[in-house]
Amino acid sequence: MKILVTGGAGFIGSAVVRLAVARGHQVVNLDALTYAACLDNVAAVADSPLYAFEQVDIRDRAALDTVFTRHRPDVVMHLAAESHVDRSIDGPGDFIETNITGTYQMLEAARKYWAEAGRPEGFRFHHISTDEVYGSLPADPSVMFTEETGYDPRSPYSASKAASDHLVRAWGETYGLPVVLTNCSNNYGPYHFPEKLIPVVILNALAGKPLPIYGDGSNVRDWLYVEDHADALLLVVAKGRLGRSYNIGGENERSNLELVETLCAILDEKRPREDGGSYKDQITFVTDRPGHDARYAIDPSRIRDELGWRPSVTVEEGLARTVQWYLDNESWWRALQSRDGVGERLGVKA
Repeated sequence: MKILVTGGAGFIGSAVVRLAVARGHQVVNLDALTYAACLDNVAAVADSPLYAFEQVDIRDRAALDTVFTRHRPDVVMHLAAESHVDRSIDGPGDFIETNITGTYQMLEAARKYWAEAGRPEGFRFHHISTDEVYGSLPADPSVMFTEETGYDPRSPYSASKAASDHLVRAWGETYGLPVVLTNCSNNYGPYHFPEKLIPVVILNALAGKPLPIYGDGSNVRDWLYVEDHADALLLVVAKGRLGRSYNIGGENERSNLELVETLCAILDEKRPREDGGSYKDQITFVTDRPGHDARYAIDPSRIRDELGWRPSVTVEEGLARTVQWYLDNESWWRALQSRDGVGERLGVKA
């Protein structure tokens, strides 16, 4: 396939780009290169004849039309988004513009291209979204998000992603655009921008700084290794049923406190503190995020039963790989330390 990937210089997008090129697909990486993007994320494939890069903002319709005409993709994988909940609390406008208006412009550009190309049968627009659109779950482990769970977003970020999901479905129903959607749980792994929980904990630990945990650390998330996610996304864009949505989970629920304690134990083994203490001693509980959802958990039955996909990495294995990657790639994360908001507590406005 020739795949147009939006947001391909970001965390999840770059994992998709790297894996797609490794599997022999042609990839056009469309990215505006905003604060969380990094072309080093795709350096491993940048010289491949299968790879092309376009620096374009998804809100720029004329530029999008040019990209579609120039590259003529077989499918679109739309990952470009503002994604940090804390930033959405402080500045929701960027999330409305990128996640809603940008998705609208992508849909219109794709619809025009698809129609002018004679509505090719294999074309599809794959919209990649989040489980946060579903809201919060009770502690009962038998209750999980399914594809039929009603939307109940609680933050500006999740509301903007919910709106984009609705737009994609509407363009499928109204205009017949061949669409497929996925909603994923929390991703982690290599190249994770250092503003999210796992990279913040790793880098703060190494720097001897406090390891901040919101509230009492009881909030539960389902953790999905990013390379597993990329594998699932390429499967869905190729074989998912049109008009269908698929929830992609890691089958690894952990509370934030459990997660951080696991990271500390891994660091204790791989990079012991000079004073002989444990990184757990650096854990610090801080004021909770406004509207912090208590629990997310995905029922992955549909993607497992229909497409045969399951995650291959347990959270313990994935965290060990992730810690080792950060230890081995200090030059990558050092270069990002000066970017806007990195290392600051965001999202405290209410």
